[in-house]
Amino acid sequence: MNTSDNKATLSFSDGSPSVEFPIYKGTVGPDVIDIRKLYAGTGKFTYDPGFMSTAACNSSITYIDGDKGELLYRGYPIEQLAVNADFMESCFLLLNGELPNKVEKEKFVETVTKHTMVHEQMQFFFRGFRRDAHPMSVLVGTVGALASFYHDSLDINDAKQREISAIRLIAKMPTLVAMAYKYSMGQPFMYPRNDLSYSANFMRMMFGNPCEEYKVNDVLVRALDRILILHADHEQNASTSTVRLAGSSGANPFACIAAGIACLWGPAHGGANEAALNMLKEIGTVENIPAFIAQVKDKNSGVKLMGFGHRVYKNFDPRAKLMRETCYEVLEELGLQDDPLFKLAMELEKIALNDEYFVSRKLYPNVDFYSGIVQSALGIPVSLFTGIFAMARTIGWIAQWNEMIADPEQKIGRPRQLFVGSTTRDVKPLDQR
Repeated sequence: MNTSDNKATLSFSDGSPSVEFPIYKGTVGPDVIDIRKLYAGTGKFTYDPGFMSTAACNSSITYIDGDKGELLYRGYPIEQLAVNADFMESCFLLLNGELPNKVEKEKFVETVTKHTMVHEQMQFFFRGFRRDAHPMSVLVGTVGALASFYHDSLDINDAKQREISAIRLIAKMPTLVAMAYKYSMGQPFMYPRNDLSYSANFMRMMFGNPCEEYKVNDVLVRALDRILILHADHEQNASTSTVRLAGSSGANPFACIAAGIACLWGPAHGGANEAALNMLKEIGTVENIPAFIAQVKDKNSGVKLMGFGHRVYKNFDPRAKLMRETCYEVLEELGLQDDPLFKLAMELEKIALNDEYFVSRKLYPNVDFYSGIVQSALGIPVSLFTGIFAMARTIGWIAQWNEMIADPEQKIGRPRQLFVGSTTRDVKPLDQR
């Protein structure tokens, strides 16, 4: 973080003296004005609902340029990582700042693989949930419960213990997500296998059973791996900010990740791909698309187009192009091109890419649109989509949490407010109210 030669001057129309603030330059992206001494110098706070204009930290992990449609993990474009690296390499990169060499990758994969089993007593936690409990509810509970089993790695000031917790979370999340699915289905839990890759292991724990050997399909495993890479981190989004805020109090990493999962559960954040697939099911058939599009264009209808456009990416979502390729690969591999739901999705995609209404408003299909279709084709139920997202994002959360703990400028999060309630008043006795 470099101080710029320029300064920002805040002046007031009420005659109060002007105040000067330093400006910091990042490697790329907008400069930031350091307003930490604003209150001390003026007695005023800034007002920024949603923190849309506020940088709450400095970070060297992920960079997004929404106008250019650019997403970088530690400087590497997502387009290159998704093609030339697997999820384990992306995890190593986000955690350590550099891509692993062959030896480093082998050691990292072996370490993660050896930690994929969860404590046998975790099975009793699952029995406490109803079979129809939402998987995100189950994950919030079980991930938080991990802290009960691993007292040996809860000292957040010990870098080695932080590393052990990071590995445990990355390794055990797929096991817990698969257990949540198996529990809802009434099927036996599948133990992880050390001879399978991270993504293949998850597919087997999800869809295998003790009665027969699970056959790994490389196309489907690669599709899942790409979903994980594309969702691994996304700068200071709501759930990542939640993890950082929880971590700023000194909470243990398992509690912080459970908080992130709780935030991700919200339909405006992690539930977008679930909403996109539910929208397709509501449309029903290709014949119903024109009527649906007409409703979307009618401001008074209240009908929303889910899985199109993005809050950050103004022109296109770089992850969507990669997910689109994977989507078509999976549908072809499984022979689902003629499935009514997928035909409908592809027709809607075609209209959105050509209709002036959508093109002019930059309502292009985003990563959630395609990943929802891919997950559905893989056999993952809609209710588990956000659980897969949590599994992918765990590495981003952990990397951001780790960076925050090591940051000497880190303080406990404490946003301010503009108070608009009653001023001081007296409490009257009950018979006078």
